[in-house]
Amino acid sequence: MKDLLSFLLTDILGNSDFEIEENISDTGFVNLKVVTESANMGLIIGKGGRMIKSLRTILKTKATLDKIGFSLEVVEKEKS
Repeated sequence: MKDLLSFLLTDILGNSDFEIEENISDTGFVNLKVVTESANMGLIIGKGGRMIKSLRTILKTKATLDKIGFSLEVVEKEKS
């Protein structure tokens, strides 16, 4: 799941200026968290949330084939 999401986001953003945190629970549920700059969040979410919905649909198809559940979250990278 992480590799698929990374591939899709690299094409959407045109760079790999993001991190993906993947946590897998004992029940097989996968939590994916995309950490990126605030400028990239608009590209990932898209107009009216269309891009994030499309990403979730693609990942849901993969999760269904793998017979697992997942969640996808996009958060802004903390400034240091």
